[in-house]
Amino acid sequence: MTERQATIRNQQGMHCRPSAVIYKAAQAYGGHIRISSANGSSTLDSMMALIALALTPGTIVTIQVDGPDDESFCQQLVELFENVYDFPPQNDSGVTP
Repeated sequence: MTERQATIRNQQGMHCRPSAVIYKAAQAYGGHIRISSANGSSTLDSMMALIALALTPGTIVTIQVDGPDDESFCQQLVELFENVYDFPPQNDSGVTP
């Protein structure tokens, strides 16, 4: 089992769209995943369970992965949780191209 921490950096926290990206990645993994924060813990079996954790900017989450190639997949999840999602993409001046 591999365990790592990530800090939520997305300005809007983990709302529906970033949660969907993380959930989709988790569904492709053949092992067990648990996400924990001060707000509680959840598996990634449900996108709504992830949203219910109310992961706001600055929240630290602990990611536990147990299964095949768990170190690599745990690092992938850290990157997804720490990603700054921008829907729709914007340029450096904050304007949608």
